[in-house]
Amino acid sequence: MTQQNTMDLDRSENLIGQSTEPAVGFLLRIVFATALVSLAPAVAQAKNAVASPALQKEFDGFIEKFRAALRANDPAAVAAMTRLPFMNDNGIRDAAQFGAKTYRTSFTPKNRACIQRGKAVYDRDGYKNESYFVFCGDLIFVFTKTPAGFLFTDISVND
Repeated sequence: MTQQNTMDLDRSENLIGQSTEPAVGFLLRIVFATALVSLAPAVAQAKNAVASPALQKEFDGFIEKFRAALRANDPAAVAAMTRLPFMNDNGIRDAAQFGAKTYRTSFTPKNRACIQRGKAVYDRDGYKNESYFVFCGDLIFVFTKTPAGFLFTDISVND
């Protein structure tokens, strides 16, 4: 290898003879701009959503009835306020299946007491679904606005 070839390699030039340093800087700016654009929805959603007074009033009426059903330990009444099939599981498509498979295991005395006293937290997702969440230990009980009004729709893991 000649001294000229070594000097060419040391100057960090591409095949056309242009320096690659401006290209690297341009690529870094593109990556940074892409990162900012992708973070924008997350930052916008980080703002706490606030329910309208009418929606809050509707939920307050629903949760009052739901809590009354829990106080009475009435799985059929809770099932009547639940979207069935529960969590899109065809094995839980009616009140009897809900009572046997979900109510008995998820609505323990501890969880019923938690839902009674727990503060419901409102949120609106990216699809504009409006929901309230009650956090009880390892579980999150989800109540979602549907065309039929509010319904109990999900139990999620609180991680």
